[in-house]
Amino acid sequence: MSSRWIDVGPADAVPPGEYRVFDIDDTPIAVFNVAGELFAIHDICTHDGEILTGGPVEGTEIVCPRHGARFSLRTGEVLAPPAYEAVRTFGIRIENGRLLLEADA
Repeated sequence: MSSRWIDVGPADAVPPGEYRVFDIDDTPIAVFNVAGELFAIHDICTHDGEILTGGPVEGTEIVCPRHGARFSLRTGEVLAPPAYEAVRTFGIRIENGRLLLEADA
């Protein structure tokens, strides 16, 4: 499967300490800026199918706001149950002052 890069806005669209959700082909992708480092994950908890954003971000981990499942923003891996399946991560880069997300072609 090939991929394509989608321009979602200016490079500074997600300030440090904040997140923003982008809808790419009906897939909600949450982009987090943790101390200047950007991470992009599928904004759906693999435990209950609801959004992850709104839960606390602790370092490079997000905690599901409903049941407390914990995921790595870096790898998507589950760090604490009740989830057992990782969340999908997406490529992200800055190019020519623009924020780009990797999507399936």
